Formats: sequence, structure tokens, C-alpha cells
Amino acid sequence: QVQLVESGGGLVQAGGSLRLSCAASGRTNSFAAMGWFRQAPGKEREFVAAITWSGGVTYYADSPKGRFTISRDNVKNTVFLQMSSLKPEDTAVYYCAAKNDGDFLTYYRRYDYWGQGTQVTVSS
Repeated sequence: QVQLVESGGGLVQAGGSLRLSCAASGRTNSFAAMGWFRQAPGKEREFVAAITWSGGVTYYADSPKGRFTISRDNVKNTVFLQMSSLKPEDTAVYYCAAKNDGDFLTYYRRYDYWGQGTQVTVSS
């Protein structure tokens, strides 16, 4: 049994920062990678960032690259997303996810576990 719980979302003005957390519980030993995705109303789920569990190798989508930083705490089974220089187009529900293999890290269909999501709203 695996559970992922996101937290840290909220309302910020453009240019502000937020730090999202995702705490994993249960049998997490098989995790190969964890990632963040986001979905705005009427739009497809979009890859944001991912990190491999053992090596800490990071991957970013083009739009948040240079503004967002993904990191993880292996002991606490927690992944973070530090978001800076936020823009209104970053507004979305942000989901964390975990997968048991190390391939196709940017494809949401290849992830095995999902959190409930946390709302991030960036005002202009």
C-alpha cells in the first residue's frame, strides 16, 4: 500500500515563490523515480519535473526550467518542488507521482502512484 500526500499550495502574486511537498508512505522501497505534474482547467496533464530516487538525477520541462527545483529526502520519503518567479500560467493543480521503473519519466501514464493534488494559483 502506497499513499502520496501533497501540501504547500496556495495563492501568490506573480513573481512570488511556493514550496510544495509530497510525503510518501507505505511500501516505497520499489520507487525508482518521483515527479510533479500539473493540470489547469480544460488542459491536459503536463509534466513539470522528476527526480530519480537513488541517484537524484533531475529532469525539467522547458517552461519551469530555471525557475523550479525538484529535490528529495530519501530518509523521509518526501519530494519537494521549490517554485520561484511564478507566473499566472503556472496556475494549476499540482500532483506528485511515483513510479517503479526508471524509464519514461515525463509520461504521466507510466507512473504507478498519485497524490490527490494541491492547488497553486498565481495572480497577475
